Amino acid sequence: MSLKQYKSYKDSGVEWLGEVPEHWKIGKFRHAFIESNEKIKDAVVGQMLSVSGYRGIEIKEYDDENRRRLDKDLIGYRIVRPGQLVVNTMWLNYAGLGVSDFEGHVSPAYRSYWISEKLEKRFLHYLMRSDRYVKGYTKFLTGVRPNSLQMGRDDLMAFPILQPSREEQDVIATFLDQETAKIDTLIAEKQRLIELLKEKRQVVISHAVTKGLNLNAPMKDSGVEWLGEVPEHWNLKKLKYTCNIFPSNIDKKSYDLETAVFLCNYTDVYYNDRITKEIDFMKATASEDQIVKFELKAGDLIITKDSETADDIAIAAYVLNDLPGVVCGYHLSMIRPSRGNNGLYVKRLFDSHYLKSCVAVLANGLTRVGLSQSALDNLVIPLPPQTEQTAIASFLDQETAKIDTLIDEANKGITLLQERRSSLISAAVTGKIDVRHLASQEEL
Repeated sequence: MSLKQYKSYKDSGVEWLGEVPEHWKIGKFRHAFIESNEKIKDAVVGQMLSVSGYRGIEIKEYDDENRRRLDKDLIGYRIVRPGQLVVNTMWLNYAGLGVSDFEGHVSPAYRSYWISEKLEKRFLHYLMRSDRYVKGYTKFLTGVRPNSLQMGRDDLMAFPILQPSREEQDVIATFLDQETAKIDTLIAEKQRLIELLKEKRQVVISHAVTKGLNLNAPMKDSGVEWLGEVPEHWNLKKLKYTCNIFPSNIDKKSYDLETAVFLCNYTDVYYNDRITKEIDFMKATASEDQIVKFELKAGDLIITKDSETADDIAIAAYVLNDLPGVVCGYHLSMIRPSRGNNGLYVKRLFDSHYLKSCVAVLANGLTRVGLSQSALDNLVIPLPPQTEQTAIASFLDQETAKIDTLIDEANKGITLLQERRSSLISAAVTGKIDVRHLASQEEL
């Protein structure tokens, strides 16, 4: 695909916008939009809508239905009609706006606008959400916290709006519809590949830690429903007989008369397969007794013991080396395998389908779910001899590393595609490329 520039350009007079095609007009927001003050007075209109930085305006999905507002709580919420521009002025640095395809309602903090007939709605959607425009918004945002920077009404009303001819807007929008659809298809394919690789990773781990590496080994019934058969020479033991388990009581606060420490906290475990000194641990304090009990040693496991959903419980990370001065934090449990057991093998057990199935059943709670000390103690685990544990752990290190490399490559591919998508949109809607010849070729 050949991307050309327009024949002649002019200075837009806007530093962040730069030059634009000579025949394009530049209007102001106040002349292109009329604010809608329509709000819910009694009957609720449509569904709750939200703004996605990637997709624009969409129907809000609730992870927990208890968070859905009652009708009486929606009085005063702003009504959104299809074809209106919806703007969250506190989220403009994250592309918090877009043209809505839906009828619904949004927070009173949002604004909705009727769009001038001079503007093609698809073109406007791409334009207002383009990287170039987002960078333009950021120059006018004020506030203290990054997540609540806001653009004032006067600045928004004076904001420049590029206006090629209506026909040209339609050509640009159609071109971007086609090209972004192609890119989105490629992204979806890579995302599906990642899911398949993750499933394969899980299967490889689960098979190795429950069936072993010898495909011809005689098997026996484990007597455990989710486990099925295990190699005949393996033992089955409760976790408490193979490991020491310590739920941490060290919180994130710092106290006088305690010793300064580095805290391995929930997110350090959740987002890392290994706990190493390279992690940027937060600072806290702990008593001498807590340091003795919870200081991280090579071969330890740290697991998440409570969260908002059962899926986030018993996520395990392995401590690669002794970490003097680093302690296990609150909402975590430290598991230290007893002599004769391999911590990395036990870690892989926590990665397996088997233990995840057990945890899903044993987790309890209402607003937060957790794994009790008793439930952890009494988890039944398959236990091969130590030499076999080590061999399984080593095998899985090699196999998961291969799969992780493929996942990383797919993720990098997605990042490049997303960057290309953003660049293409910005270039087309700000006139850095001329796509009119491409549209005429399509017609031929």
